[in-house]
Amino acid sequence: MADTALRDAARRLAAVSDTPRLDAELLLAHALGISRERLLLAGADAPPPGFAGLVARRLAHEPVAYITGTRAFWTIELAVGPGVLVPRPDSETLLAAALAHFGESGPASVLDLGTGSGALLLAALDQWPAARGLGVDRSDAALAVARGNAARLGLADRAEFVAGDWAAAIDRRFDLVLCNPPYVEADAALSPDVSLYEPATALFAGPDGLDAYRVLMPQLVRLIAAGGIAAVEIGATQAGAVAALAAAAGLPATCHRDLAGRDRCLVLYPA
Repeated sequence: MADTALRDAARRLAAVSDTPRLDAELLLAHALGISRERLLLAGADAPPPGFAGLVARRLAHEPVAYITGTRAFWTIELAVGPGVLVPRPDSETLLAAALAHFGESGPASVLDLGTGSGALLLAALDQWPAARGLGVDRSDAALAVARGNAARLGLADRAEFVAGDWAAAIDRRFDLVLCNPPYVEADAALSPDVSLYEPATALFAGPDGLDAYRVLMPQLVRLIAAGGIAAVEIGATQAGAVAALAAAAGLPATCHRDLAGRDRCLVLYPA
């Protein structure tokens, strides 16, 4: 019966999702209180009564991560919910670029600007057990989620989270600076999954999507330690414009692409 329910849910979810079978599996596993891996290996006799309600929420475009309350990212599992951006696989490009630069030895200090759920910072600290980090966000709700994630992952002793307006109040340098700022144009058309549920302040950045970078670049130049880097997420068509802003601030840049071959991360080097 569970397999029939999965097939039916996937068929219905195809109207709102590019990954309907995956969505159905994640929702059924959540309803059963087990992992998706266990569901695929052991199966289930029948879907619980709550499964239909979860499917209905997804049919209303609510992101799966908000429905289940969790999202896998890099090597960690994060709690997420309304008020924080859902971590995307695209953002893992920043960590891959940092790993390529530092190798297994890693950075000693990490700064994550606009930390949200804490995804980038906590993934970096999980990757490099000797590192310590600071996450900054202007949202108290996001900071509460990030602190909760740090505690659940056993990283609270190495991760500090503070309220702030980007790096305006920070006066020290870090080996690795991570940042996934808002970079969507104000009039851009987004999918209902995003526009109806995710926080606009984490998405939109003025008419051309570059407002956050204009603030960040002059700050980043004083934050990167010698031998370190900043890894900054960009929109797929923004590499040239953001690199020009970085160059004007005295920061040479190289571009890294995500797994789909799209420009996704600028790595910035101290002058």
